[in-house]
Amino acid sequence: MTYLALVRHGQTDWNVAKRIQGSTDIPLNATGRKEARATAEVLAHGRWDGILTSPLGRAVETAEIIANVLDLGEPETVPGLVERHYGEAEGLDFEELHRRFPAQTVVPGRETHKQVRERVHSALIEIAEERPGQALIVVCHGGVISSLVRYATDGARPRADERIANGSVHYFSYVDGELRLDEFNGDPVNELALEGAQAGPEAPALTPPS
Repeated sequence: MTYLALVRHGQTDWNVAKRIQGSTDIPLNATGRKEARATAEVLAHGRWDGILTSPLGRAVETAEIIANVLDLGEPETVPGLVERHYGEAEGLDFEELHRRFPAQTVVPGRETHKQVRERVHSALIEIAEERPGQALIVVCHGGVISSLVRYATDGARPRADERIANGSVHYFSYVDGELRLDEFNGDPVNELALEGAQAGPEAPALTPPS
């Protein structure tokens, strides 16, 4: 089994403005750096063998802040973890998006959900198979995490009322050739994780073994 804690990067100015970032390389803002440090404090309760990150600057800086707090060394970049490519929609806010590209309109250059899922899933499986038995932090993006949550829950989550917030942590494990969602933003998902939650905060089902 390989444990994976997927972390969404900290806030950027485009997050505040509700602009579509995609593969555009927007840096963290001051709030985003604070969020990264707060996330590091949450992750400090577990034992970690390494940290990996999307190559985009907002993810890299988040990973560097976490790695510095947890003394994990230099984060390893993984190109396959980059956010969804939104093509000509990048830089638009949602009002501009719907005005320029009404429903059912194909956005030139935008990756499909299926393409994102296959790319990211493949990258994570490779990471997990290369590091059996390890517990790893993976810093990436909201679209990336959302695609993996949908895959692992057959589309049941995230629900309409569930956000993948900046700095949030979502726990997965890779076991018997399958990527499993154990905890979504503090909420135990599968039966083993639920048993761990009932057993208390030291239960290993929710966090990497310490």
